[in-house]
Amino acid sequence: MSDTGSISSGVAARYATAVFELAKDAKKLPAVEKDLDALAAALEDSTDFGDLISNPVYSREQLADAIGAIAKKMKLSDIVANTLGLMAGNRRLNVLPQLVATVKAMIAEEKGEVTAEVTAAKALTKAQQDKLAKTLKASVGKDVKISVAVDKSLIGGLIVKVGSRMIDSSIKSKLSNLQNAMKEVG
Repeated sequence: MSDTGSISSGVAARYATAVFELAKDAKKLPAVEKDLDALAAALEDSTDFGDLISNPVYSREQLADAIGAIAKKMKLSDIVANTLGLMAGNRRLNVLPQLVATVKAMIAEEKGEVTAEVTAAKALTKAQQDKLAKTLKASVGKDVKISVAVDKSLIGGLIVKVGSRMIDSSIKSKLSNLQNAMKEVG
């Protein structure tokens, strides 16, 4: 039996490579990146959009019409709009979230950027994000784009993930380590 996760990630990677190469050749990477940010936001904010791309009940024509209307309403670039139309026609819209993430990663790599996933106990100010990005740039050696999530259960501190590295300076983690240390003593 085949692994459907690896099949869909392979499909997403092929579409992502095509989108990236077309955008790079046409010198439209910034426009495509903006479109992908808008699509990522739409996928996150709209359950209807998520249902549309994953529901097998819709015909290819219905999907193509709906995606065409969405692309027009969002004012997506031709590269992204045409790719979405092709994906709808091939019933591959279910890999759209992976496509968005993969192309965004390719664009970041092209620009020499890395993304740091930061989880904080409270929202970070712009100044705090800038200072953190500057500190991480000194450590990583590349420009760092900060993606912040808030988790109040951390009590304080941060969890920072850059690539395969993770730094956990949260109070929750420190309390957990202290609790484990005390269990070992007793």
